[in-house]
Amino acid sequence: MENQNTNLYQLDGRVPVMQAVPFGLQHVLAMFVANITPIIILANVVGLSPEISGALIQNCMIIAGIGTLIQLYPVWRIGSRLPIVMGISFTFLSLSIAIASTMGMGVLMGAVIVGGIFEGLLGLFARYWIRIISPVVAATVVTAIGFSLLPIGANSFAGGQGAADFGSMNNWIVGTVTLLVCLGCQVFARGFLRSLSVLVGLIVGYILAVCMGMVDFSGLQNVSIVALPKLLPFKPEFNLGAILSIMAIFCVSATETIGDTSALCNGALKRMPTDKELGASISADGIVSTVAGIFGCTPITSFSQNVGLAAISGVVNRFAIATGACIMIMGGIFPAVGTLLTTIPQAVLGGCTIMMFGSIMFAGFGMLAKCGFSDRNMVIVALSLSIGLGFTQATGMFNIFPQIVQTVFAENCVAVVFLLAVILNLVLPKEKEA
Repeated sequence: MENQNTNLYQLDGRVPVMQAVPFGLQHVLAMFVANITPIIILANVVGLSPEISGALIQNCMIIAGIGTLIQLYPVWRIGSRLPIVMGISFTFLSLSIAIASTMGMGVLMGAVIVGGIFEGLLGLFARYWIRIISPVVAATVVTAIGFSLLPIGANSFAGGQGAADFGSMNNWIVGTVTLLVCLGCQVFARGFLRSLSVLVGLIVGYILAVCMGMVDFSGLQNVSIVALPKLLPFKPEFNLGAILSIMAIFCVSATETIGDTSALCNGALKRMPTDKELGASISADGIVSTVAGIFGCTPITSFSQNVGLAAISGVVNRFAIATGACIMIMGGIFPAVGTLLTTIPQAVLGGCTIMMFGSIMFAGFGMLAKCGFSDRNMVIVALSLSIGLGFTQATGMFNIFPQIVQTVFAENCVAVVFLLAVILNLVLPKEKEA
């Protein structure tokens, strides 16, 4: 039994199903709303029917589960064999809305299918270019990812951006209680309870929200028991301009995957990722994104919030994470499961994720410390973060540039930080060894 307990904190090893399920569920709850939100927003803006919207929500849960399983248990060179949880990416949302609104969902899906193949090839041939991602570049990107997630956690804590009760007293109470329970478990609990601190906080916060009348169960009334996924809900069409635009965002997505993989290895596994693992993570992003396009969904990527969860809990066992992937697939096939998970208030999720997002920044700081605080590294980190985080808070600065530049960089601090860090790392003279 002791060996099975220890196995939770190792990549491989046998873990009983009943012991693995809570940890898998914890990962699902950490990313569930963020996984379906891009599809919901896209469907609302484009004006898709409720039937199609519901089918796409099902599909994106199934795709997230499939993508996570492929990362855990690779197919050939596709998949990193690391405890990476996959989900529908927000990075593509603004461009997806633009393409779908003007050219149709078929053109968007055609671009996603081709763009995914492009990123898959980037990953398969990563050994030819991955060396430009030096340790200081990876550390800077990880730190930027942590910073970029903080507003997401804060908005959820307040009730979700655009919510009618945003910042209300109820949201403050529920978010604070959830956060304090998570923190209490992390600091004072031992063993499993400590590793499940996020799940415990979420359960307590959810029960409190139910008692305060903040949970709406009306969506469960007319949910079917079983619904099979719908393949090719839109006939793919191929437009060169749309494809090139999506390919540019796939380069940004690859950057985020490098950062997430580096943060996961550094924070949870206490080592740096290998070039093979980085390339395999990127290739899984791309190839599964192509599958996502076939299912009518926007591209998939690694989820940073789950990287933070792995760092906090220390649970990296692939089988335990795989149970979460299976729960996501079940949520797609059995709509009642997914619908029930959508009843979790944003304030509860915000209370759970605040500390998780901070842990990603902490992982970035640790990576920076290992790189050393030389003058050269100081320039790379300081300038990249200052411009990347600062300029993207003043998005109007990018108005003089073509639309594609605005789409890729104006609101994506990670892309700006990555580009600057790579350029500075290449052009600044190497420091002479003493």
